[in-house]
Amino acid sequence: MVAILLLVLGVILLLIIMVAVYIFKTQRQLVNLDELCKNAMSQIAVQLNSRWDAVLALAKLAGQYAKHESETMVKTIEARRQAQVNTAEDVMQQQGELTQIMGRLMAIGEAYPDLKANDLFIKAQDGVNTYEEHVRMSRMVYNDTATKMNRMVRQWPSSFVASMLNFRERSYLTVDEEKKSSYPNLDEAFGK
Repeated sequence: MVAILLLVLGVILLLIIMVAVYIFKTQRQLVNLDELCKNAMSQIAVQLNSRWDAVLALAKLAGQYAKHESETMVKTIEARRQAQVNTAEDVMQQQGELTQIMGRLMAIGEAYPDLKANDLFIKAQDGVNTYEEHVRMSRMVYNDTATKMNRMVRQWPSSFVASMLNFRERSYLTVDEEKKSSYPNLDEAFGK
């Protein structure tokens, strides 16, 4: 009788240890994924800031041709460079604002053919395109990491641990197809 009681207690103790180890491992995986999501969002913020710097250079060059329009854009760009990017919504807002600024810059470029042919303007435009590619890659990394995090948060039994420890799903970065169709074609606008 004592042997059976010890066996039952041993099995219960073993189950408790197994559950504790599972919770510990799952918590570590969730923290790791959470930090990777934060890091990816931070990388996007860095790339967005670099892209705003490149657009600022374009605006300053355009300012030599269209002073009033340029002053407004420079002030807007400098304000946006300071904005925090912590969520997918922040990224989408900055993307929309950048699209508007680029549209205005393209209009200035079209109005002043000498500007379009300016070597510095062309290099600055290439810089914008390069940073746009970096942002695109950073967005892909974030979405991939968010997918892994969301799976852990939603799949059982890790969902139990995630809810117990207050881990939540991450929002994905998406492209509004209607807005996308209104994005300026930079290659076409700058004659590439």
